[in-house]
Amino acid sequence: MNSWSGLVHHEGSGVTLLKGDALRVLSTLGAASVDCVVTSPPYWGLRDYGVDGQYGMELTVEDYAASLRRVFAEVKRVLAPTGTCWVNLGDSYGGSWGNYVAAGSSSRTAQDRVRERRHGAHRPPQSRMPRKSLVGVPWRVAFAMCQDGWLLRNAVIWHKPNAAPESVRDRFSTSYETVFLFTASDRHYLSSTSETDLWSVPVRAYRGAHTAVGPVEIAAKAIALGCPRGGVVLDPFSGTATTGIAARTLGHRYIGIDLNPAFHDLAIARLAEQEEVTPWQPSR
Repeated sequence: MNSWSGLVHHEGSGVTLLKGDALRVLSTLGAASVDCVVTSPPYWGLRDYGVDGQYGMELTVEDYAASLRRVFAEVKRVLAPTGTCWVNLGDSYGGSWGNYVAAGSSSRTAQDRVRERRHGAHRPPQSRMPRKSLVGVPWRVAFAMCQDGWLLRNAVIWHKPNAAPESVRDRFSTSYETVFLFTASDRHYLSSTSETDLWSVPVRAYRGAHTAVGPVEIAAKAIALGCPRGGVVLDPFSGTATTGIAARTLGHRYIGIDLNPAFHDLAIARLAEQEEVTPWQPSR
């Protein structure tokens, strides 16, 4: 169970930001109180944000999927029966960034120690995944969520036309992530069925302390398709409130939750800055 950092509110201009553990904060929200969820949880083992209780640092991918399953079970409770839930996740490979330990062993190898000196110990040991094998993290999480009654309606491919090349010689570089569309009911809101399930959206640079900020365009597409007019949008892993910026631009109220105090403050600053500039308009 992740630790509880205390609940801190920031409210204004149709936005409520809550600082604390996603699971605990969600338990304080009313049932069926939000219309649309758009989120990108911390990816498994990718970054250590230096905050106790952070998601993504579980010892195994199974533990990671189980942690997110608990969070999204609570998301399902607060989502309206006709609501939609959009989840963006990236994948990883066994053995990359020093997360590989030989089967049956708990000791670090010399190669592991070299990786850690060069790159830092991003991923914790995970002995059951063969080195260089694609882990399948997004689908493991999706299948775990389905065990709680979620309907998996679509797996949208977010293609990154400007994805950075990887220094690999025995496989292709990765240029996409997955955006899942879940619903709690087969009678759910969707503004259009003509949208394709391939979204080509460039990665945008963000000059801030958060190193994993997604583009506003992805959040805006999901909200435009999955939230009725004037609805409430929730992001239980709000980060710097990219989803919140998209929600406000499209005329929706926003609830954002994040464990990290620094990201909470960055979100407040970004939303305040948004009020001072011409709103960004999504392409359709």
